Amino acid sequence: MSLVISKTNHDFLYQQVMQLVRELSEQGTLLPGEKLPSLRKMATKLNVSIPTVKLAYQSLEAQGLVEAREKSGYFLKTAHTQLARPKRVKLNREPVSVNMQVLIEQVYDAIHQADVVPFGIANPVAAAPTDKMLSRTMRRVMSIAGSRAINYGAMDGFAPLKKQLIHRYLDFGIGVDSQELVITNGAQEALAIALKCVTKVGDVVAIESPCYFGIIELIESLGLKALEIPLCPDDGIWLDDLSQALHDHDIKACVFSTSINNPVGSFMPDHKRKQLVELLESQDVVLIEDDVYGDLHFTPQRGTPAQAYSTKGLVLTCASFSKTAAPSYRVGWLIAGKFAAKARRYKRALSCSTSLINQWTLYEFIVSGDYDRNIKLLRQRLRSNKERMIWCLHQAFPSTARISDPQGGCVIWIDLGAAYDSVKLFQLALESGISITPGYIFSATNKYRSCIRLSYGLPWGEKIEQAIIKLGELVHLAKK
Repeated sequence: MSLVISKTNHDFLYQQVMQLVRELSEQGTLLPGEKLPSLRKMATKLNVSIPTVKLAYQSLEAQGLVEAREKSGYFLKTAHTQLARPKRVKLNREPVSVNMQVLIEQVYDAIHQADVVPFGIANPVAAAPTDKMLSRTMRRVMSIAGSRAINYGAMDGFAPLKKQLIHRYLDFGIGVDSQELVITNGAQEALAIALKCVTKVGDVVAIESPCYFGIIELIESLGLKALEIPLCPDDGIWLDDLSQALHDHDIKACVFSTSINNPVGSFMPDHKRKQLVELLESQDVVLIEDDVYGDLHFTPQRGTPAQAYSTKGLVLTCASFSKTAAPSYRVGWLIAGKFAAKARRYKRALSCSTSLINQWTLYEFIVSGDYDRNIKLLRQRLRSNKERMIWCLHQAFPSTARISDPQGGCVIWIDLGAAYDSVKLFQLALESGISITPGYIFSATNKYRSCIRLSYGLPWGEKIEQAIIKLGELVHLAKK
């Protein structure tokens, strides 16, 4: 590589390094999401100084071609265009009853088929598996716990794990009483309990649009009505639309993912999250925050949980370890605040308790430091995977496709254009050994027929890239 850089060239040395990186990108030798050689390694290869390489990388960062990540180095970015972003949808006039079970069941069946490329399941941990670490930890716990390992745990959760969670919320200035925190069987049970605490059959619940289909199905099962609030792909729901909806309807609660939305990947900045809480509490409306992806942010700082801005105690927080450690463990939690007595009663009625051995293992996983170390690795891999997937999608999909730029999590939202049918594409893809999630199930009002959600929470490799190419071919067969 040293022959590439010439000190007799009329261009400055750092400009030649910049051009080399551009050429590597154009040739496909260096792909979006991949890490550039370190400053020292590149300087040695090119026989130039480290400050020269640093200036080149910083100049490329200023031009938007590369991205510096703290304590990780420089990474190649994907070129994005403004026209590629999903469009804003209109605010619904009326809340609706929900009926999406049939298609949701088909999607669930598809993601669990053997030998299928699982773009349809949001399982970010697969990008940095924890199985070996957790296996070691569980063996240690079982040797300590003895016969207690097979017993029922406390109804509201394993006390040492609850203490760890309480300490972590202190980092955001949120004081949580142990009685207010209930360990649940995943975030889905936490959401169910939260909704049961603050609503009754027939009540109106505001949700994001598009919204995670598990929340839509939960609202259906509880006999509630859904009112969709349009979502900005960059920074969360449109507050003006929410304000209008609050004026027009008797909304009892809102279920929003303000940190990282699924499926769009939007990230609401803290100042807007504060405005959201102030708006809702001025109308005495409860906010149930689904915060399962909060720790998987790509932004410089994690979003502050909405509960930090509550002055009336009308914010309930739902989260879990399913997206950050072990989906099969089914360990989540609910911070219920003044609704704690109801929440504990519903938890006892619904499932009595959550697996003690799984809670104990996760507690030891946290205190060992392995949990936080793996989350850091997981965020890095997911971020790289996102860049690679977006690049592949731009190569394989029609130019009409609008692609989200998620600020965290593990999924990308794609609007293929009005001429395409995502349900038809779902069936075609499954026949070719690929599972996807049709956008149709992310709305209670039959929106997003032309949209799909794809997961990049996978071990990246040639098989994944070939599956994206195949999807691009199938898209052309999925016209209405």
